[in-house]
Amino acid sequence: MQTPDLKDSGVADMAAPEPPSVMKKLGFTLKSPYFWANWTVVFALIVAIIIFWALSPDTFLTSYNISTILTAAAVPAILVVGQAFVVMTAGIDLSNAAVVTLSAVSFGAMFAAGQPLILCIAVAVVVGFAAGSVNGVIIAQFKINDFIVTLGMLSLAQGVALVISNATPVQVISEPLAQFALGKVGVIPYIMIVAVILVIIGQIVLTQTRFGTHVLATGGNSETARAMGVRTKAMKISVYAISGVTAGIASVVLISRIGAAEPAMNTSLLLNSVAAVVLGGVSLFGGRGNVVGPFVGAILLTMILNGLIVAGVPQYYQFIAIGIIVMVSAILVRTAK
Repeated sequence: MQTPDLKDSGVADMAAPEPPSVMKKLGFTLKSPYFWANWTVVFALIVAIIIFWALSPDTFLTSYNISTILTAAAVPAILVVGQAFVVMTAGIDLSNAAVVTLSAVSFGAMFAAGQPLILCIAVAVVVGFAAGSVNGVIIAQFKINDFIVTLGMLSLAQGVALVISNATPVQVISEPLAQFALGKVGVIPYIMIVAVILVIIGQIVLTQTRFGTHVLATGGNSETARAMGVRTKAMKISVYAISGVTAGIASVVLISRIGAAEPAMNTSLLLNSVAAVVLGGVSLFGGRGNVVGPFVGAILLTMILNGLIVAGVPQYYQFIAIGIIVMVSAILVRTAK
């Protein structure tokens, strides 16, 4: 029996289609809302560097100015680690800036009482942890909206900080803290290295541990996650506790920079932590995100302010630039939901 010619019979035409070309793959990627949600902050950072370098070619990319940007970005970069974990569970922490103030004032009170530096640091972190845990317990156990709870904690923490300090800054003169604040490895300040370490730890926990998987599952669909055995209440409490711990660490870094424990809340820390998380591609609806993106977002926001100052542009233009970038990022994140 003669074997039929596959070519003549048309069977060859039914073979598997050719794989898409590199250009087609690139086109698919560029059309994906997930791609733009995740990479907007990187592109925005590159564009910002090019623009500000063009405006101030002799000063913007100098080692001194790069170090200045990284120093100023350290505290927001630490805060966004905790905020990112909260937002990935579909929550938000409006109290982190006030908790920074409360932790700083607690540090200052211990320092003024003559306590060892290590104990002062421990108290600041513990106070942050306690405030964050209270947020988490109220939100998880009593099922109260996170916006309301953390807004209440914002007022509570700020009020307690004013009571403890009697609304008076506490000067903190410490040689180890001063050396820590001024020390560098090349152009990278020690305080930014602390932020980088926390980001690395946060990213590893998120992507390589069961805890990270459960955090994303809780934010994606808490009912489904609970049915699969995820302790969603524990996850909620944990992420707010993490946010509190990062606020405590940020308070110590802030004190080392300014040499005082200030009772006045820095509202820009709150605004920038939320903005950086949005810029970093973390879904405001929970269930998707990373820690590295918000970290880059914190650097970008600091760079915008620095670049405008170096270029001699009035600072209020910073709000216009940040507002546009955040709104575009929010649209991309919403599209990628």
